[in-house]
Amino acid sequence: MKKDKTRESYAFILPAFIYLIVVVGYPIVYNFVISFKNMDVSNLQSGTSVFIGLKNYTSLFSNPTFLLILRNTFVFTICCLVFQFTIGFLFALFFYKKFTFAGPVRGLILVSYMIPMSVTGLLGQNLFLNNGVINDLLKHIGIAGPQWLVQTSTAIIAVIIMNCWVGIPFNMLLLISGLSNVPQEVYESSSIDGATKLEQFFCITLPLMKDAIFAVLMLGFIYTFRAFDLMFIMTSGGPLNSTDVLATYSYSLSFTQFQFSKGSSVAVILFLCLFVVGLFYLKLIINGEEKEES
Repeated sequence: MKKDKTRESYAFILPAFIYLIVVVGYPIVYNFVISFKNMDVSNLQSGTSVFIGLKNYTSLFSNPTFLLILRNTFVFTICCLVFQFTIGFLFALFFYKKFTFAGPVRGLILVSYMIPMSVTGLLGQNLFLNNGVINDLLKHIGIAGPQWLVQTSTAIIAVIIMNCWVGIPFNMLLLISGLSNVPQEVYESSSIDGATKLEQFFCITLPLMKDAIFAVLMLGFIYTFRAFDLMFIMTSGGPLNSTDVLATYSYSLSFTQFQFSKGSSVAVILFLCLFVVGLFYLKLIINGEEKEES
């Protein structure tokens, strides 16, 4: 009877497993394979590309443009994480309290998260144009606004602002869920013992929300590190690669310059970075479970 149930379980899992192998597994493996070849537009049709080992990777890491783009990816990701998490946490602490119109206002904040990223990119493009809303507001208070999307020093700032606009509600939503799992009795007991709100935050809220905080940071890193559509729509990676990240650079190499192997190599590097982060997160979860069991 037990064996029959096991076979039945495998029968239900099999279609999803086959789908993942075909739709996800095969493209990943194929991408790895062509990253070790010299495939480009000249030999794609003929199938005469040959194995060249790690030459694509050594070429990338000796290319100043790729190193700039790698730096852009980490700067963009870290800046977005810091601002999204900090502001999202503050919003979570505020909206977790029960007061009039807390629900409707929280719902309005979540609108930016529900808007498709392509629409957010177009909105950001219009906001940060030379004669856009941002510069118009600055002009009314006597400040000459910069050419946000044209200058290399400000283009990345504009993209970070728009990505944070989307990411803050996501962080707030997950952190509110984490706050709801903190027992209120602990706060009441600490208040009786004379603990201040600040002491409660650092000694109760943060320790008890450790798992939720790690989950938010890891998910935020994964979603932000692989960002593509926002930069592609707002700036197309410009000016002078100042807003190019690994995802947009891989797309540019593969479908603009038709250097398919180099584009695949960039995608592999992106995959490996996220894979390492995922392993680190899994290790934290396993260590936490082992501590709880012991």
